[in-house]
Amino acid sequence: MPVASSVTALLAVAAEEEFDPNDVTPGVEGFVITFIVMAVVLLLVLDMVRRIRRVNYRAEAKARLDAEERAAEGGEPGDSGGSPDAAASDAPPSKPE
Repeated sequence: MPVASSVTALLAVAAEEEFDPNDVTPGVEGFVITFIVMAVVLLLVLDMVRRIRRVNYRAEAKARLDAEERAAEGGEPGDSGGSPDAAASDAPPSKPE
């Protein structure tokens, strides 16, 4: 097993070497880069939530319009999908004007 002996020799040499703990810390640059990465991730998450919310609102609006069209065509409220009020009850409350 020449690989095992070379690995143990490498570990022994690495254990003997001394190092300065200040040389292995990230320092100010590491903190700044980490802060920038966190800020970018936060902005991406906020943008994703905004886009998902927009897609959900569009789906709800489309469901309401479909329900209104079925009601306008004279369809019964119980036909294929329920009443128009059922789709509107899942929607968030609208702002009073």
